[in-house]
Amino acid sequence: MSFAGAPTAPPAIIQAGNTMTQNPLLAPVSDLVDYAAVKPGHIVPAVEELLGIARQAVDHAADPALAPSWEAVVEPLDTASERLWRAWSVAGHLNAVVNTPELREAYNAALPLVTEFSTWVGLHEGLYKQYQRLAAAPDFASWSPVRRRIVDMALRDFRLSGVELQGADRERYAAISDREAQASQKFSENVLDSIDAWSLFVEDEGRLAGIPADVRAAARAAAEEDGKPGWKLTLKMPCYLPVMQYAQDRSLREALYRGYGTVASEQGEAKFDNSPLIEELLALRAEESGLLGLGTFAALRLQTRMARDAREVTEFLRDLAGRAKPYAQRDLAELTAYATGELGLDSLQPWDVAYASERLRESRYAYSEDEVKQYFTEPRVLAGLFDVIQTLFDVRLTETPVSSWHADVRGVRVESPDGKLIGHLYLDLYARAGKQNGAWVDSERTRRVVAGKVQTPIAYLTCNFSRPNGDRPAVLTHDDVITLFHETGHALHALLSEVDEPGAAAFASVEWDAIELPSQFMENFCWEWAVVQKLSAHVDSGEPLPRALYDRMVAARNYQSGMQTVRQIEFALFDMLMHDRAKGASISEVLALLQEVRKEVAVLFPPAWHRLPHAFSHLFAGGYGAGYYSYKWAEVLSADAYEAFEEAAAKQAGNALGTLDPETGARFRREVLAVGGSRPAAESFAAFRGRAPRIDALLRHSGMTAG
Repeated sequence: MSFAGAPTAPPAIIQAGNTMTQNPLLAPVSDLVDYAAVKPGHIVPAVEELLGIARQAVDHAADPALAPSWEAVVEPLDTASERLWRAWSVAGHLNAVVNTPELREAYNAALPLVTEFSTWVGLHEGLYKQYQRLAAAPDFASWSPVRRRIVDMALRDFRLSGVELQGADRERYAAISDREAQASQKFSENVLDSIDAWSLFVEDEGRLAGIPADVRAAARAAAEEDGKPGWKLTLKMPCYLPVMQYAQDRSLREALYRGYGTVASEQGEAKFDNSPLIEELLALRAEESGLLGLGTFAALRLQTRMARDAREVTEFLRDLAGRAKPYAQRDLAELTAYATGELGLDSLQPWDVAYASERLRESRYAYSEDEVKQYFTEPRVLAGLFDVIQTLFDVRLTETPVSSWHADVRGVRVESPDGKLIGHLYLDLYARAGKQNGAWVDSERTRRVVAGKVQTPIAYLTCNFSRPNGDRPAVLTHDDVITLFHETGHALHALLSEVDEPGAAAFASVEWDAIELPSQFMENFCWEWAVVQKLSAHVDSGEPLPRALYDRMVAARNYQSGMQTVRQIEFALFDMLMHDRAKGASISEVLALLQEVRKEVAVLFPPAWHRLPHAFSHLFAGGYGAGYYSYKWAEVLSADAYEAFEEAAAKQAGNALGTLDPETGARFRREVLAVGGSRPAAESFAAFRGRAPRIDALLRHSGMTAG
């Protein structure tokens, strides 16, 4: 729910040693945050002060004596709350990317305060009644569609936040909300700590045969940093994935596979075991949905989605599985035959799949990911990405100095062609200890218009790529490049917003199963020759990617797409079925359900000791519980949207830009990116495409069509 506001308080002063230091988390929202100055000791004082301001604003806005107008109720709330949520966004971001014991302690001390406040607002009957008065105001029909939508969404969110509960149910709901937040945070910490705690030191260099030179060099440097001989292998993606793909030593692959497959489970350190937290979260979610009269957590989550109910989601997933599974079975049969016939493996084990897949790719398409990686240096990729964005969306991205939380971080200024500021982007691209795995985008500050003046948005883009090695720039796999484009799509959704009200910002109100549309859409350009030329320059020679190598990559684009598709369906169907039940589940029931889902849709089956759920942060700590299907759902939208660019290119045969069509890009920006959540996602898609979405383009792009 979006709410906000009260008068701005003077900056708090905290004691730091013998000097009085201004708390950077209390800087005016109009200023950039001085990240280098943020210390763990700033978090709790800032949160406490801003919570006090926001509480006063909520109580004031709920005063029935106020006129039921936007200016009297919503604007003051937005003003007060944006300071709180910005400070909390900064704290949460730092906790994810530079996690230290001190920072974690401060964040966890503030978490229950913020959670309690959010629950309090959602249960605030006075504010709920005030929003009801807004909706019933005589002039409500003359309000802008965006403001009417924000009020309607707020009323819906109040009901979903338990505002109509009374007595013991109301108290229990508040307790559930608080505990869910703490349990999710602990789940995330256990995954991070379990990954950081795992390492394998190798002193026999012969065991590293096949692993790319840059990965071996990084492992050597990591061992030296720990004061140990040999090479240090970890479960961080820049190490884990190359080992699984290239290490000729089968036992080495098995060791890392087992390490990653048992992260945060009962098979490791007991203090990191997420089994109790999974059981607790499922029970709490079921109880929460039951209190709200919605039966299941899936039903609760789908109140705010494009999909109508769990049945529609499961039917969509099973239909897609039925189309994809024959291709997946063919993929696996080919891989198994190759592994046993050409690689001499007695059987295809799970820790052989990535290795055998890469060897088969090399054999069939005459290239390896490591060969391709040498052409994608990070500076060249970023320059090419910025050029693509400028061509499509008529904006300019330039790096600019910023105060940051780590030396890895770079600032990017987003401008209109005439130099007018549109927004800021923080790039944090490299893996390191104390940083959560994965890639994501989050918003520090949303666009807002106050007194006729635009407050520009600020976003974070976080990845976990390999860092530069000595004087050589970082090199990215093509999958890394796709990841970067994906996350940039999310960032553009926030940065190119033209929505004046924060309650309708993209990350605040776009349906969760449509939020991946811009990100998955951007991935497509990584396969276009005109774009690849902009992105590539060999790390040694500077030569662009050869056309012949590009053609082999395109030929391999749908390599194992059947297996990849059913893998994602496995995750999504497991998630939806796990949450489409009226009560929680034991960890044994969770694992049994996963096996049932695999029997239905999967072709690959991990060992019995594998513990996928225990590190599945998307479901238990990342907001995707009962929502993982969104990736496939939105992929239908994104493939169909990209088809518009393909159609434009076909009409202009011979155009060197190919699908980089500025006219279509301008329409996508106008109808999808700029409108954020100011209207339902289905309407935005139809405004861009001229019709409802179809699955055809996704199947075609995935190579899963007849003929």
